Amino acid sequence: MVLFFAFVAAKAQDPIAKKPKDTLKSRTDTIDTEPKYINQGKIAGKKAFHRSLIFPGLGQMYNYGLVVDDIRSGRVEGSKFWQKTYILAKLGAIYGGGTMLVISYMDNNKMYRKFLAELQYRQLHNNKPDPNGGLSQYPNTDALTIAKNIYKRNREIVLISLVGLYGLSAVDAYVTARLKYFNVDETLSFKVAPSFISPNTMYGFNSPAPALKLVIKL
Repeated sequence: MVLFFAFVAAKAQDPIAKKPKDTLKSRTDTIDTEPKYINQGKIAGKKAFHRSLIFPGLGQMYNYGLVVDDIRSGRVEGSKFWQKTYILAKLGAIYGGGTMLVISYMDNNKMYRKFLAELQYRQLHNNKPDPNGGLSQYPNTDALTIAKNIYKRNREIVLISLVGLYGLSAVDAYVTARLKYFNVDETLSFKVAPSFISPNTMYGFNSPAPALKLVIKL
């Protein structure tokens, strides 16, 4: 019994183990509490660009919505009538130009196939015109071949123009969205002054020519 009580007393005198301090709390003073910079122009530009890639004109509609949101939230003054009109004009140009190009592509493709079919018919029928082809006014196959090549070339040019319009609409949407958040403060200035340049200094000749010098100060 004496040994039992002595063991209990010894256990009661053991020091209580301290819990380790929370290392996360000790590091709070080293955490940067300042908010990270968010490039709103880059984000808006990517959104407008991706929308234009999905369907032409969606990027311009997105930019129009950004202007409308600024007006409703009071971030800008006025109705921004001309800015909205400019965006809508570009949207109309995209759809109007695209419609005309599609119609031109269909017409040139139709005529190309028509002349091609006429050439194939005459090749199989001893150079006789197709009575149902509507091209009997062409006496020889050389004229048919030239016309066929012209319509084929026009079709390819229109197709390239469609691709160019598609890419141009995406680039325009991206640039417009980026410029919306591009702020120029009062420290930016530029100066244009007359100057001279020496275009031919390779062989030791010095022939100065008048020029304009642009100096940009940030």
